[in-house]
Amino acid sequence: MERTTSVILMILLILMPSAAVFAETKEERRARLEAELQVVERQILQQQVLVEDKREERQSLERDVAILDAQIEKAQLGIQARSLAIEQLSDQIGEKEVVIDILGERLEKQRQSLAELVRKTNEVDDFSLIEILLSNQSFSDFFNDMESFQSLKASLNDSLVVLQDIKTDTETQRLALETKQATEEELRQLQELEKQEIEVREAEKERILNVTKGEEDVYQELLVAQQKTAAQIRLQLFELRDTGAIPFGEAYQLAKNAGALTGVRPALIMGILTQETKLGENLGVPGVWSTYMHPEREQPIFSVIADSVGFDANAVPVSRAPGYGWGGAMGPSQFIPSTWAIYGGYVNSLTGQAKWGSGYTGTWSYDASRDVIRNMLGKGSPSDPYRAQDAFMATALLMRDNGADGGTYYAERLAALRYFAGWGNAENPSYAFYGDGVMGHTERIQQEINILES
Repeated sequence: MERTTSVILMILLILMPSAAVFAETKEERRARLEAELQVVERQILQQQVLVEDKREERQSLERDVAILDAQIEKAQLGIQARSLAIEQLSDQIGEKEVVIDILGERLEKQRQSLAELVRKTNEVDDFSLIEILLSNQSFSDFFNDMESFQSLKASLNDSLVVLQDIKTDTETQRLALETKQATEEELRQLQELEKQEIEVREAEKERILNVTKGEEDVYQELLVAQQKTAAQIRLQLFELRDTGAIPFGEAYQLAKNAGALTGVRPALIMGILTQETKLGENLGVPGVWSTYMHPEREQPIFSVIADSVGFDANAVPVSRAPGYGWGGAMGPSQFIPSTWAIYGGYVNSLTGQAKWGSGYTGTWSYDASRDVIRNMLGKGSPSDPYRAQDAFMATALLMRDNGADGGTYYAERLAALRYFAGWGNAENPSYAFYGDGVMGHTERIQQEINILES
């Protein structure tokens, strides 16, 4: 009987959920997620190095297939990395919410205690001298009680202030974490779009392999057969966000002019504009600027831009607000108004520059002498974020200031990442998909430019 009981207990232990036997602490879970994230990010960097090395090789079937495979693997790893980061943030948000609940309970108890002391103190304040004389309490005891009440009241009030500060700080941290989580979610959605594009290219790869049967000579013949003529390239449409399409030849000329003035490769300028169009083709909506733009930081500048250029603010499209912040990006280059102000000649009355006064204060005005885009293009009117020529120049200027005029693959890709994520987040693996997308578009566009220039 005892043997049977032991066997049953052993079986139950085996069948019990592993979490019940080996419970993972918060610290262990945090360490595990961090370690997994680091491994995935190292793998992403390895795939990036592989792609960059392969691009230096002569175009061949093996090389192109290897690049596509690495890009797909990198995109999948990027999604995995973001999922781990989101999981980490969810844990941290949950912990903050528990702390806030505890602080809220303590805060309420302190309020109740303080209210009771205030009530008792008021009773003491209302005690008349006759009532004191008729009571059995001595004067010294009475005044000692008064001092005790006042001391406790002051102490509790200080405690209340401290607790309120802690609660406010914790809520601020929770909001920051939720914002970061929303950012990660948005990036994962964008990467899913990029992955879909790569999967289309993978289908093309499979088609090529089927046609060539893995033969390099046949592949080279196929590449030659697929090359477009210069006439075909000039006439094909180049899509631009928020303003429609223009002929490729016209787009190249605009990029070529902007590149000559800034030192940025024309194909890279066009690669950025292509990436912005593909990632946000459904986000530009007219009449939403007063909802999606930051009310103090962006809306006042946008109103002045509209008045200066002469367009109806409610008739032009701006980007919707993403899950992690504000929207309001304009035109093909997708500059928010405060960024356009830097290159478009808009000046704050308090600072005298294209930046706000303290707390977004000051009024905005247009200064033609500071309109860099207008002056570089030799125009006679204010630069317009919805005009193709101005958008090409704005993109070139920002890419130059981001270091793209260095001319190397690394410098151009880093400049593209700064264009999208700012300098602080440019080398964060979470944003790598954007730089890869830009460089992929740039390579394809450069091949077509080479045909035009040959």
